[in-house]
Amino acid sequence: MDRVSENWERLVRAALQGEQLRNAGQGNERISSGIAGAVPPSLGRKTNIEAILQAADEVEAEDQNVARILSEQAYNMAQNLDPNSDGRGVLQFKTGLMSIIKQKLAKKDGAPIDRSRDVELLVNFYLSYKRKHRVDDIQREEQKWRDTGTFSANLGEMELRFLKMKKVFATLRVLAEVMEALSPKAAPDVRMRIKEELSRIKRSGELMPYNIVPLEAPSFTNAIEVFPEVKGAISAIRYTEHFPQLPDNFEISGQRDADMFDLLEYVFGFQKDNIRNQRENVVLTIANAQCRLGVPVEANPKIDEKAVTDVFLKVLDNYIKWCKYLRIRLAWNSIEAINRDRKLFLVSLYFLIWGEAANVRFLPECICYIFHHMARELDAILDHGVADPAASCNSENGSVSFLEQVICPIYETISKEAAQNNNGKAAHSAWRNYDDFNEFFWSPACFELSWPMKRDSSFLLAPKGRKRTGKTAFVEHRTFLHLYRSFHRLWIFLALMFQALTIIAFNHGNVNLDTFKIILSIGPTFAIMNFAESCLDVLLMFGAYATARGMAISRLVIRFFWCGFSSVFVTYVYLKLLQERKNPNSNSFYFRIYIIVLGVYAALRLVYAMLLKFPTCHALSEMSDQSFFQFFKWIYQERYFVGRGLFERTSDYFRYVVYWLVIFACKFTFAYFLQIRPLVEPTNIIVDLPSLTYSWHDIISKSNNNLLTIASIWAPVIAIYLMDIHIWYTVLSAIVGGVMGARARLGEIRSIEMVHKRFESFPAAFVKNLVSPRNKRMPFNRQSAQVTQDMDKAHAAIFSPFWNEIIKSLREEDYISNREMDLLSIPSNTGSLRLVQWPLFLLSSKILLAIDLALDCKDTQADLWNRICRDEYMAYAVQECYYSIEKILHSLVDGEGSRWVERIFREINNSIREDSLFVVLSLQKLPWVLQRLSGLTGLLIRNETPELAIGAAESVREIYEVVTHHLLTSDLREQVDTWNILAKARNEGRLFSRIEWPKDPEIKEQVKRLHLLLTVKDSAANIPKNLEARRRLQFFTNSLFMDMPPAKPVCEMMPFSVFTPYYSETVLYRPSELRNENEDGISILFYLQKIFPEHATNEKHRFQCGWSKELRQHCCAVVALHVQCSLTNIFHGLLDVLAMMFLLGIIDMVAETSMQLFVMPIYEWENFLERIGRLESTGDADLQESSSDMLELRFWASYRGQTLARTVRGMMYYRRALMLQSYLESRSLGVDESNSLANFPTTQGFELSREARAQADMKFTYVVSCQIYGQQKQKKLPEAADIALLLQRNEALRVAFIHAEDTVKIDGKLKTEFYSKLVKADGNGKDQFEIFSIKLPGDPKLGEGKPENQNHAIIFTRGEAIQTIDMNQDNYLEEAMKMRNLLEEFQGNHGLRPPTILGVREHVFTGSVSSLAWFMSNQETSFVTLGQRVLASPLKVRMHYGHPDVFDRIFHISRGGISKASRVINISEDIYAGFNSTLRQGNITHHEYIQVGKGRDVGLNQIALFEGKVAGGNGEQVLSRDIYRLGQLFDFFRMLSFFFTTVGYYVCTMMTALSGLDEGVANFAKLTGNTALDAALNAQFLVQIGVFTAVPMIMGFILESGLLKAIVSFITMQLQLCSVFFTFSLGTRTHYFGRTILHGGAKYKATGRGFVVRHITFAENYRLYSRSHFVKALEVALLLIVYIAYGYTDGGAVSFVLLTLSSWFLVISWLFAPYIFNPSGFEWQKTVEDFDDWTSWLLYKGGVGVKGDNSWESWWEEEQAHIQTLRGRILETILSLRFIMFQYGIVYKLHLTGKDTSLVIYGFSWVVLVGLVMIFKLFSFSPKKSSNFGLVMRFSQGVLSLALVAALCLVVAFTNLSIADLFACILAFIPTGWMILSLAITWKRVVRIVGLWDSVREFARLYDAGMGMIIFAPIAFLSWFPFVSTFQSRILFNQAFSRGLEISIILAGNKANVQA
Repeated sequence: MDRVSENWERLVRAALQGEQLRNAGQGNERISSGIAGAVPPSLGRKTNIEAILQAADEVEAEDQNVARILSEQAYNMAQNLDPNSDGRGVLQFKTGLMSIIKQKLAKKDGAPIDRSRDVELLVNFYLSYKRKHRVDDIQREEQKWRDTGTFSANLGEMELRFLKMKKVFATLRVLAEVMEALSPKAAPDVRMRIKEELSRIKRSGELMPYNIVPLEAPSFTNAIEVFPEVKGAISAIRYTEHFPQLPDNFEISGQRDADMFDLLEYVFGFQKDNIRNQRENVVLTIANAQCRLGVPVEANPKIDEKAVTDVFLKVLDNYIKWCKYLRIRLAWNSIEAINRDRKLFLVSLYFLIWGEAANVRFLPECICYIFHHMARELDAILDHGVADPAASCNSENGSVSFLEQVICPIYETISKEAAQNNNGKAAHSAWRNYDDFNEFFWSPACFELSWPMKRDSSFLLAPKGRKRTGKTAFVEHRTFLHLYRSFHRLWIFLALMFQALTIIAFNHGNVNLDTFKIILSIGPTFAIMNFAESCLDVLLMFGAYATARGMAISRLVIRFFWCGFSSVFVTYVYLKLLQERKNPNSNSFYFRIYIIVLGVYAALRLVYAMLLKFPTCHALSEMSDQSFFQFFKWIYQERYFVGRGLFERTSDYFRYVVYWLVIFACKFTFAYFLQIRPLVEPTNIIVDLPSLTYSWHDIISKSNNNLLTIASIWAPVIAIYLMDIHIWYTVLSAIVGGVMGARARLGEIRSIEMVHKRFESFPAAFVKNLVSPRNKRMPFNRQSAQVTQDMDKAHAAIFSPFWNEIIKSLREEDYISNREMDLLSIPSNTGSLRLVQWPLFLLSSKILLAIDLALDCKDTQADLWNRICRDEYMAYAVQECYYSIEKILHSLVDGEGSRWVERIFREINNSIREDSLFVVLSLQKLPWVLQRLSGLTGLLIRNETPELAIGAAESVREIYEVVTHHLLTSDLREQVDTWNILAKARNEGRLFSRIEWPKDPEIKEQVKRLHLLLTVKDSAANIPKNLEARRRLQFFTNSLFMDMPPAKPVCEMMPFSVFTPYYSETVLYRPSELRNENEDGISILFYLQKIFPEHATNEKHRFQCGWSKELRQHCCAVVALHVQCSLTNIFHGLLDVLAMMFLLGIIDMVAETSMQLFVMPIYEWENFLERIGRLESTGDADLQESSSDMLELRFWASYRGQTLARTVRGMMYYRRALMLQSYLESRSLGVDESNSLANFPTTQGFELSREARAQADMKFTYVVSCQIYGQQKQKKLPEAADIALLLQRNEALRVAFIHAEDTVKIDGKLKTEFYSKLVKADGNGKDQFEIFSIKLPGDPKLGEGKPENQNHAIIFTRGEAIQTIDMNQDNYLEEAMKMRNLLEEFQGNHGLRPPTILGVREHVFTGSVSSLAWFMSNQETSFVTLGQRVLASPLKVRMHYGHPDVFDRIFHISRGGISKASRVINISEDIYAGFNSTLRQGNITHHEYIQVGKGRDVGLNQIALFEGKVAGGNGEQVLSRDIYRLGQLFDFFRMLSFFFTTVGYYVCTMMTALSGLDEGVANFAKLTGNTALDAALNAQFLVQIGVFTAVPMIMGFILESGLLKAIVSFITMQLQLCSVFFTFSLGTRTHYFGRTILHGGAKYKATGRGFVVRHITFAENYRLYSRSHFVKALEVALLLIVYIAYGYTDGGAVSFVLLTLSSWFLVISWLFAPYIFNPSGFEWQKTVEDFDDWTSWLLYKGGVGVKGDNSWESWWEEEQAHIQTLRGRILETILSLRFIMFQYGIVYKLHLTGKDTSLVIYGFSWVVLVGLVMIFKLFSFSPKKSSNFGLVMRFSQGVLSLALVAALCLVVAFTNLSIADLFACILAFIPTGWMILSLAITWKRVVRIVGLWDSVREFARLYDAGMGMIIFAPIAFLSWFPFVSTFQSRILFNQAFSRGLEISIILAGNKANVQA
């Protein structure tokens, strides 16, 4: 047994050592190592064992005895906590720790250990450790700083020292705690001493876990606690004597005074960490509210009453509205009756309830109910003198726990209901979701729950089998009927208008009394359609009748009977009216009654519509308390808690009304003249025909005026009529959006040339918009004559630090080089020069050009200056150069030399004033002077040495000689030469014998700048070279001139948080990921190096010398340019241009570079190497040798992907911007107007400023919710280490995660407990510092994962706003500087209500990878700019479409959060935040002066999965209560906007795709020259090819890029087959939207966010698109083939092509788009490999555990999973029956049948089909038992096949059966067979019982094989021709080629390059 123990200990030691070694190689990150890193979570959460073991490791080198004592104490603590080692990993930990202790004992060499002296040893070591590290001295410095309360300008060094001491304090604290634990064994005086030391060391706030404000103990590294507003907020919540007395044994945590939260903790049993979390939240909320009113200046700062009241009313606004809605009394009598303390108590109570509510946070009115009762309990407690626990939170065992007593019962019920959804597969009507639970509290019946809540209430009733609580107020039945029910007003309006227009058209446009009576038929239509809607209300409410409110059910019944009666009555009266119309002698009695009834009804509807929807009348309807009026108002519109007051101010209302009136005018004019009226005459002709002879057995059109023919004509017209309103909306939205964008000044600066031209105006615009009033104080005399110039210089001085930080950030991101950074940086403009100094990139080469002008000038001085001033920056350069030379020379020389300089410049200045410069100077000698000056500055920019000093003096003398004897004219030269003082000094050798080397920073800056001015010859047009840097600078500078709220000082701005949900995506690319190669030999690092070329010279050479010979040959081959070699050499450039034009290159180059035939090289890889100090020739292996360089490489690569690291870096720019702004504002305080510009602030050291950091932390919080970070840490996954690294590199970053922990219950069973944790980086040697750990009632993931992830972590956010950022987003420093402007929009005037969501513009940064990525980028950009611009104004229906919108945090957290989480129904969780905000009287705006980066999917499969997710989400939205309520409660015009911008878009998309089938049906009409049909089909074609989809894109291009580039870009997109892509996307959206509504099954699909330039196999594409695209495309193709075979076209083939062009285009797009847009899709080798892979997959048998990716059978089974319900099977059966029409129509067209149309023919065709099936079964039969029988079967099959061939030949020869008939039979039987297959799959259980399932599967395999071959054959054929693959790559990667991307190398693979 001992040997086993020894082996175990050795194994543990080896494992621990290996873990230590692995952790040592993690780059710069520091994580817990050894045994300290292996502490089980069950032990680490409740003890400080990990800290003790870390301290033991730290002190072991100094004292092994102390290390042994600490280790033994850790073991004892673990043993006491879990003596039986039941927790996960506890036994292994204890064993390993014991082995470590034995190792320490072994080092004692067997010497006995006297443990009685352990305490004494610890005390002595403790004291020596303190002395060694000067702890007392540091604490005295801390106290001194705190007493003074001042901030030093040089705190960086002091703070770094303090940070280094944090580890020492942590060790001391551990020693003190262990001493305290061992103190019972020590003497009394030692115990007292230990207690004092522990108290003293705990006073350091650095050792207490805190988030932002160190409330538990003071901190000397955090300045936030000395801010007056924070002090005031802490004082405001402090406990006072008039509060109830707390028990004496109540422990106050930390080194602080008691406060209100201690009372709430004691009374209600809130968790300690929830108390700590919300204490900080309330303190910051109150402090920030006070800041906006003014920072307190008194010695003991106080919070204003108004600040508290504002917070109180905003936090409890929803509760107040809830009480008013239910007509119950508030928890307080009136706002005036409660004092400030009571308000703070109530606010704190609400936040504590919300902070611990977990999933109940999704039930905002439930929280209101809980708060209502607990506030009453609190009120009673506050009125007593002694605090007692609340009865509602008191358990039977005497413990007080809000979580256990209040939240857990609700959570358990929700959890059990959620379990009923069967992982999202159950019907929504079968279980209660979050909305059902919440809406229970919309009725006074909720108070039947009483307080404390009755556990036997129906609300808390858990479902048991069929015994369950019904839905509350709405049932999400899965049916398309929701579209009619929710938007019935739209469909009724369209139907009535169509009916009226048709009646007018059939009456030839004559509107007389008779026509008017017919038009009145819209009355019965309206009544019947309205009755249909009321029937749907009754029908779709099934499932909620038992639990819905009685009033709601009463309303349904009343409306049902009223609508039914009214429809019957109106129809009856109208029928009587028609009878009167036929009687010429009638007295029109019924006509008058009908008019009166319609008039009264219409008047009532109009009055109620105005009162409820018209803005100015709504207030009147709200005030009316008449029960009669309220009754009809209630009948007209259901009364919900949400959705009240959905009206806008009158001006906004009229804007969107006019918008829709314009659309209606266009639509109905088009419909009448081009759709309806042309069909009148053909319809009349057909109706009047006596009888039509059909070629099939007609069972429909007999004796009904050829109804089938008429229906086939009108069907496509009606479909387009219903759909084309969306086309008109798209066109008008593009026009309106473009006009609005132009008015907003978007696109004014659209090129780097415009940046150059307008740079002079940037400082003033920046100061106006982005600088707060505090920083606008101008340090000059405003009465001076130089006001304008001084203003410009002051603006430039303010602008320069911000601009330079932007340029610095571009350099840090490797978008620019060091040299470009120097050229782009702007001088500080704080020196003594009298003019503004601009960046050198504006002034480069200007001096040389000016000298050329001077040399060529033959005119006067004024003419020369005028020529120079034509280029304003040349004038600036000349002036700056002149003044700089004067100042530099003055600083270099003294004595006689200084007098010479003064004399020369005085003479020159006089000559300038007297216009005699040409007389005084010989300008031809200027180049000589500048040459000497360049040499002098070239020396002065270097560090001083004796040799350089001598050389500089010699240079000055040379300047003297050139100026005196060459530059000056003869007269002045003689005066200078004969100047006695100068001559004497020259003769004595003293003149310029020594110079004063520049020491002053200003002079040094001017010397460097002058040198660059004189030497830089590059054109400014090329700076910056990087396209992304250009784009960012263009947008930023353009935004300076856009309207935005003025910036407030940082201390007064609105605080905000940024929130990012993360699951398991890539955090940081690991070295292995960068190096690993795919099947083509491509690694991520290789890809990035080729995307961003490392050698600029190669790139320049490429564009100078033209395209490669091979590429040129390919180009010439494609365009068939057979030119002789000599001609090719002569017209080398011309051929390049022609070839590239045909291969799309020139078009894209023009679009990208403003008509330049070259592309700027991208230097990012070279810039990266320069930044880390490496040479350009550095290889990958060289970088791997250095851990720091490797880490930088990982970040460099990660910042170019869609990684969490990129998102974190971007969001942390907010903090950097706030620190910079705060630092400059604070430094500029106290500057009076007499000061000089030299006192203007600089940015040096702003990141180390305590005040700036504290101010930024007070205003900004960034929380990343890493849902499974706890699991990743436990499994030691690399993602956990990467997240820890991000924490360490970003001190303000916070990571929230869900921690699961197994605990042992009393009965011995394991129970999993869940905690919400928040961690941050720590400097104590740990990777993280746990701040808060809040226990949850259970597993938080009950619904959709992402919203649940957001919900658990949102309690850790701070501020009044919260920006939602996804993990594929980025941000930029220049945009972060505008955040405080954006936040001021919450206070702006944007309508009737203040904004609750601020929409933000996005830039899609993934658009340059491929043409697909470009299409998606343009589409997305169009939507997030122009589209959302129109939605916000004038339509007022913008919702929340994802990220990066900014939410009003308080508004939304008190109303259910920033998303909804019910399973499946809320799969598109983001948009529900917009629905919820709008329904709860929010206001959503859109702003485009600020942007955030966003990544999008770049591969077709990724895009399809994303589109499928969104379309499926929209399908679920159709069923939701939010859509229903908005559709019902919006006014009519706003409802139209809402419909066509949400689910209506997908409805129209589906109709567009299905209109191909309508065309096929219409072709049976055999009519030609039909204008209406042509118009309908043309509109359908334009929509299908994506023309109208591109209209907003084109407008966006025109607005932001210019007309020429817009045209070029659009043509480029068309040539790159964007229409194919958009048509293919139509199919994706149609399939998933329709299938979701029919069967459900919508789910989140991970698309992957990597670099996608890989080849997708044929089988993978087939699996993904077979059912969504291929089947439907082949169905349309069959229709078209049938039409061309049997249809009638007057114009022959041309007419056929024109009529069916759109449908053929749809077929080709749906079949071949996945292969057209597949990299290497037409490469022969890949095609062969794909065929082998596909056949292997097709023939591989499935089985248990075999995935669909490996086997056709498994995939086929998975494809049927969505058909589960009886309703779904019935619908699938109905849809499948359409295929029977093929066989029915074709069999009567066979030559064999002649003109016989009897049903016998059709019946015989089924006999033939059954025979064919039996023959197939016979041939596919494969016996397995007997080999002899197998031989017999094979012989029989051979004989039978010969007999069949012979019989077929005989039948063809001796009957009327022709060869064409055989092909016709194939056309007939293939669809029928597919119908049979579909029915068999639908009724799978029945087929299995019958025993035919195996046969069905084989038939299905045959069909898939056939479909695959039809698709594969053209691909294989095209793959034979090499140029097709080249052409495809050129189309697919045109963007990449035009930017110099070496995609050809990537596609060819790196392996070939290596081998070569």
